[in-house]
Amino acid sequence: MTVTKTYLTTSEVAQILGVNRITVFRRIKSGGIKAEKIGRNFAIPAEQFISHKKLTEDKKLEIKKIVEKAVKEYGETFKLLGDE
Repeated sequence: MTVTKTYLTTSEVAQILGVNRITVFRRIKSGGIKAEKIGRNFAIPAEQFISHKKLTEDKKLEIKKIVEKAVKEYGETFKLLGDE
């Protein structure tokens, strides 16, 4: 049986985003993260952080072309950065 959460806590969102809870509160206040106030706590809809979109073949091809172009133009620089 798989149970998916409908809402996340500010601590869970902070962990997902790799930030602290204060940053999550600031983003809620600024509107960057949608949340519902329940008592003294915020409930954040999990759907904001779960992506069900899959890359289409066109998008995959576009990404591949961009990466190839970057490697072609900056390959030597990437190698030098990798050696540091």
